[in-house]
Amino acid sequence: MKKNQDTSALTFGEFFRRKRINLGFTLRSFCERYSYDPGNISRMERNILSPSIDSEKLAGYATALKIPRDSEEWTTFFDLAHAAKGRIPEDIQNNPKLLSVLPLFFRTARGEKLSK
Repeated sequence: MKKNQDTSALTFGEFFRRKRINLGFTLRSFCERYSYDPGNISRMERNILSPSIDSEKLAGYATALKIPRDSEEWTTFFDLAHAAKGRIPEDIQNNPKLLSVLPLFFRTARGEKLSK
């Protein structure tokens, strides 16, 4: 994925697929190289199967996709996986300050008027 390519509207599956293709892998060649099930990866890329949010599993995918650890892309990858599951990422769950502003975020996302 190019540095300045907008990923804000991508789903986890779209992000995964773009990364794989940009690395020059077909679905089969990627799965053979990294011992993944092509059916599951295909369903994940098409957003039929939601990704695991297990940190080790996601880190394995991210490493296979050559996403640099601790990069913005790494965070985006994990955030998209959690969003696909309808879950709040662990780093936010473990940060009381961030948790305290979630209700404000939810109201804003719904387009509700903010109260004082």
